[in-house]
Amino acid sequence: MAEKVTHCGACHCGAVSFEVDLPASFEALECNCSMCLAVGFLHVFASKEEFRIVSGAENLTEYRFNTGTAQHLFCKTCGVKPFYVPRSHPDGWSINARCIDKGTVEGMQIKAFDGANWEANVETIR
Repeated sequence: MAEKVTHCGACHCGAVSFEVDLPASFEALECNCSMCLAVGFLHVFASKEEFRIVSGAENLTEYRFNTGTAQHLFCKTCGVKPFYVPRSHPDGWSINARCIDKGTVEGMQIKAFDGANWEANVETIR
């Protein structure tokens, strides 16, 4: 397994910031479900131990739909969704790769995921 580095990131306005321990090069999933298409989310999964909210937790607002399992978290100020608790990984996090500072990212491979047909495909990402 590749050595992990601590990546920093934030929402657009910087009110919500985070750290995540991932390899310097990683894979991000581009999902075609209605939510991910609407917000331009690129998924990078992390465990609860690998992810930390550094500041702005009080500036997050939550949205749930369908099964109510996923906890979609948005900055109350700028509306950006830098991370959330996904239905596919309810004991971890999905970080929006677009919100990770580029300074520590050596490479990112973007892979398509058919989230529009989530039930048929979810096992490929667990």
